[in-house]
Amino acid sequence: MSVRVVLVDDQTLVRTGFRLVLDATDDIEVVGEAADGSHALDVVARTRPDVVLMDVRMPGLDGIEATRRIRCGPSPAKVIILTTFDLDEYVLAGLRAGASGFLLKDALAADLVTAIRVVVAGEAVAAPSVTRRLFAHYLGRSPAPRPADERLATLTGREREVLTLITHGLSNAEIAVSLSLAESTVKTHLGRILTKLSLRDRVQAVILGYECGLAASQVSG
Repeated sequence: MSVRVVLVDDQTLVRTGFRLVLDATDDIEVVGEAADGSHALDVVARTRPDVVLMDVRMPGLDGIEATRRIRCGPSPAKVIILTTFDLDEYVLAGLRAGASGFLLKDALAADLVTAIRVVVAGEAVAAPSVTRRLFAHYLGRSPAPRPADERLATLTGREREVLTLITHGLSNAEIAVSLSLAESTVKTHLGRILTKLSLRDRVQAVILGYECGLAASQVSG
């Protein structure tokens, strides 16, 4: 079954370029396009895509609010924020609104396809090092640790270790090696973390980890 994608950008040329790349991919289907946030909501409601590629700087309803509404909708699609710069001030707001990651507009065709597949699989779009750099830039480069943060009180010791490693940008496979666990066990811990902390996905977990000072905690392994 193909991954259904909606393209949202006020530049026709950008949408056309993305469509040409995706139309050449067997397992991805572009089911709609929109030039602004309001139109995007209509297209998403009508087509029910799996993934939305969302620009943030658009006239009328911007991509951040459109992302928030899509993610709070009855059938929330995954959203990938499109940005021109990898430290765009709007990216973090988009991630907070529920986007699963971000992608540079000048990304290679292979990176675009991979990003969509990765999001559908439940991972974050951007490479961990890039995502960490973005969060560090906007949330503070040296967040002070807060061991007693009440938001983490419901986690077990192992779950806190996993969250710390996620905050440091490690993938599930890397966490498994660091903690001598099966990768399936790491996925189970991640699922419990998201449930206990009422988080949408891995990106939201990284944001919370930075806010709680886990980026300053020592990485195991």
